[in-house]
Amino acid sequence: MPPFRNGLLKRKAGSIEVNQNDSAKASEESEEGSADEDLLRGELDTAGDATDSEHEDEEAAASDHEQDEVLFDDSADSTFGDDDQADIASEESSDLTDSEADDESENDDDVDDSDTQDNTDDDEASVDSGAESGVTHTQSGASDSDTEKPAKDIKTKISKATKQKPETKPKATKNAKQKSSRESEHRTKTKSKTDASIDRLADTIQKASVNIQPVGQKDEYESGDTSDEEDRRNTVGEVPMWWYNEYPHVGYDTDGRRIVKPPQRDQIDDFLKKCEDPDFWRTVRDPSTGQDVVLSKQDLELIQRLRAGHVPDAAHDDYQPWVEWFSREVLATPLRAFPEHKRSFLPSRSEQQQVARIVHALKMGWTKTRKQLADERRKKREKHFYNLWGSAASEEEERQRGIHKHIPAPRRALPSHAESYNPPPEYLLDAKELKEWNKLSETPWKRKYTFLPTRYASLREVPAYERFTRERFLRCLDLYLAPRAIKMRLTIGPDDLVPKLPAPRDLQPFPTAEALCLRGHAGLVRSADFDPSGQYIVSGGDDATVKVWETSTGRCLRSIALDGPVSRVAWIPTPGLSLVAAAAGARLLLLNPGADIGAHRVAARTDELLEEPPPQHDVQVDSRTASCAEWQRVSPEQWARGVRLSVLHFRAVTHVAWHARGDYVCASLADAASRAVVVHQLSRRRSQLPFSRNKGLVQCAIFHPTRPLLFVATQRVVRVYDLVKQELVRKLLTGAQWVSHMAVHPAGDNLLVASYDRKLIWFDLELSSKPYQTLRLHGGAVRCVAFHRRYPLFASGGDDEHIVVSHGMVYNDLLQNPLLVPLKQLRAGPRAEQLCVLELRWHPAQPWLLAAGADATLRLYT
Repeated sequence: MPPFRNGLLKRKAGSIEVNQNDSAKASEESEEGSADEDLLRGELDTAGDATDSEHEDEEAAASDHEQDEVLFDDSADSTFGDDDQADIASEESSDLTDSEADDESENDDDVDDSDTQDNTDDDEASVDSGAESGVTHTQSGASDSDTEKPAKDIKTKISKATKQKPETKPKATKNAKQKSSRESEHRTKTKSKTDASIDRLADTIQKASVNIQPVGQKDEYESGDTSDEEDRRNTVGEVPMWWYNEYPHVGYDTDGRRIVKPPQRDQIDDFLKKCEDPDFWRTVRDPSTGQDVVLSKQDLELIQRLRAGHVPDAAHDDYQPWVEWFSREVLATPLRAFPEHKRSFLPSRSEQQQVARIVHALKMGWTKTRKQLADERRKKREKHFYNLWGSAASEEEERQRGIHKHIPAPRRALPSHAESYNPPPEYLLDAKELKEWNKLSETPWKRKYTFLPTRYASLREVPAYERFTRERFLRCLDLYLAPRAIKMRLTIGPDDLVPKLPAPRDLQPFPTAEALCLRGHAGLVRSADFDPSGQYIVSGGDDATVKVWETSTGRCLRSIALDGPVSRVAWIPTPGLSLVAAAAGARLLLLNPGADIGAHRVAARTDELLEEPPPQHDVQVDSRTASCAEWQRVSPEQWARGVRLSVLHFRAVTHVAWHARGDYVCASLADAASRAVVVHQLSRRRSQLPFSRNKGLVQCAIFHPTRPLLFVATQRVVRVYDLVKQELVRKLLTGAQWVSHMAVHPAGDNLLVASYDRKLIWFDLELSSKPYQTLRLHGGAVRCVAFHRRYPLFASGGDDEHIVVSHGMVYNDLLQNPLLVPLKQLRAGPRAEQLCVLELRWHPAQPWLLAAGADATLRLYT
C-alpha cells in the first residue's frame, strides 16, 4: 500500500467525521466529492497494490538502509521508481487533476478555514505518529474505533472503484459536468486553498517512497497499556539493546519484521518537551521498542510503594489480627495425638553440664560477673601515681611502675686517699703536675683526677663543694634517663647439646653379652644365616665349606665341601622347603642340608620337587640371558653331598637375596655392567635380566618384604624399581662415597644403607628421597647392617672391633618420625687381614645377634 494513500485516507476520514455533523446538503456534496475522490484513489490503489506485490521482497531488503524514520525512506524502493510506473502515474494524475481539484475544493468548502488548518495539523500529526509507531503493524485499541469505521468504508469504496476501473473515467467525467455550476460559484473562494492542496500533494508524491507500515497508524501507547501491545512485542530475547545502537532498528516483531527506531531527541528537544509536555515527568522510554510510555496513576502508586519498602499490593493488610493457633486452653482434641516423651520431664544432661561449666569458670575466675567487670573498668580509668626515685615496696607497686624486675642503681665507688681532706704527701700535686693539670683545662677527661687533691689542717676548714648541686642533678638525670638492663649469660653445658633420648634400660630387650663362639672354619667366615625356625645356623667361608650348626648348643651338625670359596649363604625364608643358597665363585648352588637337620619330611619334599625338572617348552630364554646364566643338573656325587641345583654365571656372584615367598632368588654379579642383577625362578628354572642398560657399579640387590619392589644399590645411589610396572619408582641419594650394604625394615617403609666411609644412612621412603638421618657410630668401614623381624632393633658392624646395637622404632603414625637410639657396643673378635665383622644376622624370634668374623669364628650375642 503506498504511503501517501494512508495519509490521504486519514485526512478524508477526519473530513467525513466533520461532514457527518453538517447539513444534508453539505453531506450530499461531500458524497459527490468523495465519489470523485474514489476515482482518484482507485487509480492510485491499482498502481500501488501492484507495486507492493511486485516489490514486497525489495521493501524488506531496503528496510536495512532506512534513514528517515519519520515518514518515508529515500533509499527504499519507491512506488514510482520505475520508468513505466512513473509514466502511468503521471498520465493518471494529469487526467484526474481537474476532478481531484474539484473534489478538494468541495471538501474544503464543506469545512471552514479552521477545519482546513486542523486537517493540516492532522497530517503533521500523522507523520509524527507514524514515526513513533515505526514500521510494525500495530492495531489500535478501543480509542481508535471512531477512526476505523470511516477508514473501512473508504477502503471498501476504494476496492470497489478499483474493480470497476474501466467504468471510472466516464463516471468521473459525468460528475465533473454536473458539478461545473457549483464549481464556478466556489472557484474564486477556494482557488488558493485548492492550489496549495494540489502543490502539497504533488510534493508529497515526488518525495514518497514505499514503506512497510502505514503512516496514519495510531501510537499504541497513546491510550495506555492495552492487550494490543502483544502484536508489537520485541522478540530479540535477552540480547543487550546497546547492540542496536549503530542500526536503524531495535529488533524484530513476531512476524520477523524490523522495528524501526523512533526519532532520537537531543538535549534541546528533551528540554522543549519538558517545558511543553505536562506529562514529561512521568514519561519513560521502553528500551525494547524505544517508545515513550506515560506511566499511569496506578503505576506511580506502585513505584511509590516499592520505594517506600511496602508491599506492592495496596489491599494487603500488614496488621491483620493474629491467629492464635496454640493457646493455654485445653482442647477436646489435641493438636498432637501422642503423649509427651519421658525425657521431657527429666532434667537435661546437656544443660546441667553447661551450667556446671559456667559455675566452674566463675569459681576459677575465668568468667566474671558484670559487677566485677564494671569495677575493673573503673579502676583502669583511675589515675595512679608512684614514686619515681624510690624503689618499689611491694609487688603491686612494681606492677604499677611497669618494672618486672627492679634493677638497683650502681653504687658509687668509695673515696680514695686522694679525696681525703688531709691526703698523704704522695697524692698532692707538685709544680710540674699542677702545670700539666692546668694545661688540660680544655680536655678535663684526660686528667688523672676529676678533682684537685687539697690538704686542710682540720675538717672545719674544708669549704663547701661548689659543684655539689650540679653533680647531684646530673646523677639524678643518669638514674632517670640511662636505661638499665640485665644481661643474661648464655651458659650451655655439654649435656645440654646432647638430645634427650630414653635410657637404654627402658628399651630392653637387646643383646648385651656374647653367649657362644662357634669355631670350625679354617679361614674367613664370609656369611652366616638362621633357618626360618631359628634352630640352625648355616655359614660359609674362604675354606670352601658350608657348615650347619645347632643354635642352642653350638655343635656343628654337617659340613659340605664345595669347589671354591663361599662368598654368601642364605637360608630360604619359607618353612615349607629346606634349601640353602650358596654362592661359590661363579656358581649359585642350592643345597639341602639333609634329613637329619630339621624336619625330614620337609627335606624329602624338597628333594622330590627338585629332582625332576619342569617341561622345557614352558621355559623360553633369550640369547642374552642364556649367555649370562645357565641351569645345570648336578652329578650323583654332588647330589650325595647335598647339592640339588647349580646355576653357572659368566661372572663371580657377590650377593644373594631370597624373595619373601621363596620362589625367586636374586644374584648380584661383579663387573657385569647391565647384566649385574639376575633373578632366578626355582619353580620354572629360568633366569631373567631385569635391566637392559648399565646403571652403575652394582653392590647388592634385595627384594621388598611385602611389595613387588626391587632395591638396587650402586656405588652412590639406591634405585627402587617396580617389577610389575617395570619402571623406576624412586632414586635415593645416599651422599656416601661408596655403598657397601643395605637392609629393608620389615614394615617396608624404611631403608638402612651402610657405606665404606663409616656412615649409616637411614631413609624414610614415605618422606623424601634424601636421608632422614645419618649416623656415625663406627671408626672404620661399615660392611653389614641387619634389622630384626620382630623387635625394633638393628645392628651394624665393620672393620672396627665393635658391633653397635641400636633401637629403631618406626611408628604407624606418619606424622611421627622414627626414634633412633644407640643402645650397646658389643665386643667383636680380633681383626684379621684388616677385617673384623663381615656379616650380621638376627634370630627370627629372639633378640639374639649372630656375627660372622674374620677370625674364622661365629659369635652369638644374647
